[in-house]
Amino acid sequence: MKALLLIDIQPDFLPGGSLAVPEGDAVLPLANALQPHFELVVATQDWHPQNHKSFAANHAGRQPFEQIDLNGLPQVLWPVHCVQGSAGAGLSAELHSNRIETIFRKGTDPEIDSYSGFYDNGHRKATGLADYLRGRGIRQVYVAGLAADYCVYFTAKDALQEGFETFLIEDATRAISAEGFEQAKADLRQLGGHIIQSAELLGNQ
Repeated sequence: MKALLLIDIQPDFLPGGSLAVPEGDAVLPLANALQPHFELVVATQDWHPQNHKSFAANHAGRQPFEQIDLNGLPQVLWPVHCVQGSAGAGLSAELHSNRIETIFRKGTDPEIDSYSGFYDNGHRKATGLADYLRGRGIRQVYVAGLAADYCVYFTAKDALQEGFETFLIEDATRAISAEGFEQAKADLRQLGGHIIQSAELLGNQ
């Protein structure tokens, strides 16, 4: 059994959003086309409280993209994004949602950021995603969405750590930093992950 994980395809990460990923909207047609080829489709959602400490606005004198220490972990300070209940935090209206079985929300603790769909950045609390997938008999996980070098990468990395055979669908994701994405792909390959193209899935049906 294989599952498709659609990571953070939310308006705030799309063009015009507060933390827009370059060409982020390019993932939408593929995210929609891929869904029928999987037994299980799951989405994640960044879902931050307004007072989240990853927001530069919550640190006097700090600017977005500076790095600080947050409770013992390195933390990039981000523009305010994906605030709980805001329009920017919803799933994109262009994302087909009828096949999405459930949504795992992350980044809800104001004291720690959460890039991965499986854990917060300190691996202090699990979202329950790994147990959910195992309970459904999933052995292979395919990851797509935003952003390739942050939430997609950390989700794929944790999927490998949890024992799932893991595939990152390269053309169904976009990165904040091209250099960061190259490093992420190299790391995933070294950990036993696979980097594939959507045609390898869509062309076999």
